[in-house]
Amino acid sequence: MKFIKIFSRIIVGLVFIFSGFIKGIDTLGYTYKIQDYFIAFKMSWLSPIAFYIAVFFCVFEFVLGIALIFRLKTKLTSILLLLFMSFFTILTFYLALKNPVSDCGCFGDFLVITNWQTFYKNIILMVFVLIIFFTRNSYKKPKPAFYQFSIGLLGTIAILSIIIYSYRHLPIIDSLPWKKGNNIRQLVIPTPEVAKIFLVYKNKTTGEVKEYPSDNYPWKDSVWVASWQFVDQRKEVIKPFIQAPIHDFTINDEYGDDYTADYINKPGYQFILVAYDLNKTNKKAFTKAGLIYNGCENDSISFIALTGTSYQTINPFIKEQSIKYHIYNTDETALKTIIRSNPGLILIKDGVVIEKWHYNDFPEYSKLKEKYIK
Repeated sequence: MKFIKIFSRIIVGLVFIFSGFIKGIDTLGYTYKIQDYFIAFKMSWLSPIAFYIAVFFCVFEFVLGIALIFRLKTKLTSILLLLFMSFFTILTFYLALKNPVSDCGCFGDFLVITNWQTFYKNIILMVFVLIIFFTRNSYKKPKPAFYQFSIGLLGTIAILSIIIYSYRHLPIIDSLPWKKGNNIRQLVIPTPEVAKIFLVYKNKTTGEVKEYPSDNYPWKDSVWVASWQFVDQRKEVIKPFIQAPIHDFTINDEYGDDYTADYINKPGYQFILVAYDLNKTNKKAFTKAGLIYNGCENDSISFIALTGTSYQTINPFIKEQSIKYHIYNTDETALKTIIRSNPGLILIKDGVVIEKWHYNDFPEYSKLKEKYIK
């Protein structure tokens, strides 16, 4: 029983630390997921505080995991743990049944699992949580108060530092489809379905039913054609269709013309400035971006901007900021999956992501050229 108690505490603690950490490094991504929940449950009025809720849950999970590993406030920790897991087990069961959102987001974009997989994961964890709860009074004498306070404070400082750094720059682990090193040209192509088609025919005289492969049946035999009648077909899927990791991504001008292929397949270097919402963007960053554009113009390097904002806002924004490069329209949700910065800058070469920058880290063009453009 001692081993089971220790194992339960360690395994649940590690899961909570991992969950809090992996969401903490991409708090904006977790915020978008919480906003999806609010929309699904008709609670959009809470969307303005979604970021603060995301930060709270990241810190809570991480510190709760630390408390389990180091046996801090074991009675209080076990109670909070049971309440937390009970709520989310019920919630994930509902998500699995109704599917109001595609995935729970419990491990961010680092590990995307289905709602049913999330529910089964919570059921397994719940077994360990119940063991921790019902044996909470049998733990050894608690550690000194100063020790518990110090470990808890260090854990809180650690996760808050990670959250603040990743928010002010970019996630320290990028799990997005547009992460550094990915070939965008390949990721926009879905995996086609591979299947065999079988044709079912019925003999007009005897009623006998036969099945033939669609690529090998006697359709040229006139006697056979006169005697057999097509009644049905069957498909045997060998490899299912898999949606492209990057989908619903298009680059359109104000007239609706599609330039996606032109830029995705453009050879050589190109910069893409991403601002999913010009109404919420950091305008000072566009001054820095303009200096980078000037360098690109001199070196004949492609530079464009993408936004989810309508052209009713784009055109006045271009005049206000004296922008010389093209700003195209792209789906806002698709842009949020490119970079966690508004605006953010991406450098691509032959369709491969070379580097990404938060607007706080936009480099000078001379340094950028020296390091990345060969």
